[in-house]
Amino acid sequence: MTKPKSKKLLLMLAILLLTPLAAWQITSAENRIVTSKASPNREIYLYQGADRDQQLLAKAKKEGAVTLYTTLTAQDARVLTAAFEKQYGIKVEVWRSGTEKIIQRVLAEAKSGHYEVDVLDLSIMEILYREKILEQFYSPAFKDLVPQAFPKHKYYVADRFLFFVMAYNTNLVKPEDVPNSYADLLHPRWTGKIGIEAADVDWFAAIVKSMGEEQGLTYFKQLAAMKPQMHTNHILVAELVAMGEIPLVPNAFNNNVETLKQKGAPIEWKVLQPAFSSPSSLGLAKNARHPHAALLFADFILSQQGQQILKDLNRVPASLAVDSPLNKFKYQVINPAIWDEWDKWEKLWSDLFLKGEAVKKGGG
Repeated sequence: MTKPKSKKLLLMLAILLLTPLAAWQITSAENRIVTSKASPNREIYLYQGADRDQQLLAKAKKEGAVTLYTTLTAQDARVLTAAFEKQYGIKVEVWRSGTEKIIQRVLAEAKSGHYEVDVLDLSIMEILYREKILEQFYSPAFKDLVPQAFPKHKYYVADRFLFFVMAYNTNLVKPEDVPNSYADLLHPRWTGKIGIEAADVDWFAAIVKSMGEEQGLTYFKQLAAMKPQMHTNHILVAELVAMGEIPLVPNAFNNNVETLKQKGAPIEWKVLQPAFSSPSSLGLAKNARHPHAALLFADFILSQQGQQILKDLNRVPASLAVDSPLNKFKYQVINPAIWDEWDKWEKLWSDLFLKGEAVKKGGG
């Protein structure tokens, strides 16, 4: 492979910072970075013999460490990894960042052949699957996970879910006025009083597809005419609702709302159908340096103990072994195929809500 010229390299790096899909598209189009040769860790990850757990623990302890790239907040990551380290005596090296930067870093590692990451914990894992970064794995905890946790190819698995719900300020929205459907958001009383998280192109695409594209786009044109306030970052959006800066938001994350609600803020959430979730998933690196420790860490996160920790952190666990009040409704997982049409949906979203500006990914 020839070394790219400096200008071309700078251009690629600039684009990689925009969106995860941009990272995937460029590396795929310019130079496929990972071959399809057999994974050196496949046998380890898929072993299901009677001595699996005993062997796994012994060899993981011998490896002594595991490297995790995650989108969890630094505080939540510390709580989770500290529990694992205390139980097994295995050090967890954590690199915490946003989805885009994690994908960028992993692709760069794969291109250079210098592999650092063992375990990945982020959304939009589909890109890394398609770039052959991941390997299938088995965990005894799979039996407790909801069916929606598994993509068809089973190269990663959701450990928690982010649910798009409507959040509203209970001081500003009367009980009898609380919208019961997406159509109710178009009532004239909400003109100028709706907030929208500005980076949720996937939510937008999922809702449009569920309504039928023509009808769905017509709906969002009407919603855009309500002059919504656009804000980036789900945590910020929920806080603005709680502070009374925005009466209601149709695409908040219910775990963020619940956190504020438990602190006494005048905020509540409600599910509008069709309801969608964005999974945060666990994936094991095909070329992990610490494969046994990586698999043991995945077992821990997906176990009842690990899932309970996630619940205590106000995350929504993927396991049926841990009861959560945040997933008691009908929902669908956003189809990863939406990312194949990202350019289309991003442009439609930008034209409707961002005056043609590029989508900037937030956090939370």
